[in-house]
Amino acid sequence: MRRSRERFNALRSRTSHSNHFTNMKFGTKAIHAGQEPDPTTGAIMTPIYQTSTYWQKSPGDNKGYEYSRGTNPTRKALEDCLAALENAKYGLAFSSGMGATDAVMKLLAPGDEVITGNDLYGGSYRIFTKIYANYGIKFHFLDLSNPDIINEYVNDKTKMIWIETPTNPTMQIVDIAAVGKISKANNLLFVVDNTFASPYLQNPIDMGADVVMHSVTKYIGGHSDVVMGALMLNDEELYKKLWFIYNACGATPGPMDSFLVLRGIKTLHLRMKAHCENGRAVAAFLKDHPRVEKIYWPGFPDSKNHEVAKKQMRDFGGMISIVLKDASLEDTYRIAGSFKVFALAESLGGVESLINHPVSMTHGSIPKAERDKAGVVDNLLRLSVGVEDIEDLLEDLKQALA
Repeated sequence: MRRSRERFNALRSRTSHSNHFTNMKFGTKAIHAGQEPDPTTGAIMTPIYQTSTYWQKSPGDNKGYEYSRGTNPTRKALEDCLAALENAKYGLAFSSGMGATDAVMKLLAPGDEVITGNDLYGGSYRIFTKIYANYGIKFHFLDLSNPDIINEYVNDKTKMIWIETPTNPTMQIVDIAAVGKISKANNLLFVVDNTFASPYLQNPIDMGADVVMHSVTKYIGGHSDVVMGALMLNDEELYKKLWFIYNACGATPGPMDSFLVLRGIKTLHLRMKAHCENGRAVAAFLKDHPRVEKIYWPGFPDSKNHEVAKKQMRDFGGMISIVLKDASLEDTYRIAGSFKVFALAESLGGVESLINHPVSMTHGSIPKAERDKAGVVDNLLRLSVGVEDIEDLLEDLKQALA
């Protein structure tokens, strides 16, 4: 027990809140937080510590590292940087966003209940309903655009609220601060999937979230070359619980992936500005297009909860969904496959523009009745607007929708 406590204290001494860069502006944090010159060589870039184990002077007498499943210097630098970006004390990196989600779910016990949204990433819905429901955990899938509905479902078995905002793929905006107040009043764990916004556009911990989850694969990594997830939080006891799960279950990333994400983060603020600028132009082009029946983008003044989005986001991002007018499933497939710059692919948030058909791709695991109820219909396409020249993106949209 003493050795375990010493190991935790050694790791804690390296957390981002002791790093002077964490109090600086976002771009400075993205480039420097958690990353000191290598003490051996002076290397500015964090080395890739490609090792599985570490020398110990005597049993238990080490430099804070014992075995790389539990922690690794490259990964620790990344975790401290991630924590700084979300204004948190602690960060944990996982081998995927689903690995991070799975770790949070392992905080629950049979009989517990979770309140979550009815418009979720398909992988989240799948793990909730196909894995954790089998262990006696109950999930309530609600339209959280009005957070007051939560009060109707809270009972003595409720333990957690899990939200996305903007949601995937209909870009619903959930009032983080309002949900945070409800969560705190009922002593519930409040988790926010912040993947679509990225830490550049919003910081849920500042608005009452206990844990922020990211699919780091997306905007944070930004280059479609790494699969990774992360959790950021402030509470030390909760961090210890999650670190135990992280180490015991082993869904942790290797040093090369950690290095690649650290490199990607250094341009996050620059990329997000370009994503937002291009997203705004694409949304304006599509809003009144004759082939578009409906568009989902939180930046329009007439979009649902636009005022909430303005309050909690710094800009509106590069994620847009459209419903094609009078398009059959076959028509939708044909259009989705006719783009030349936008690539038809899963995922989002990379520098390249992607187009996705949620019904057959990212949300295929959700039953059709549930998808339709949330607006994820057969003729909906989701766009991840990249950072290419906007003239080329608009021309590609023109020809594909012609």
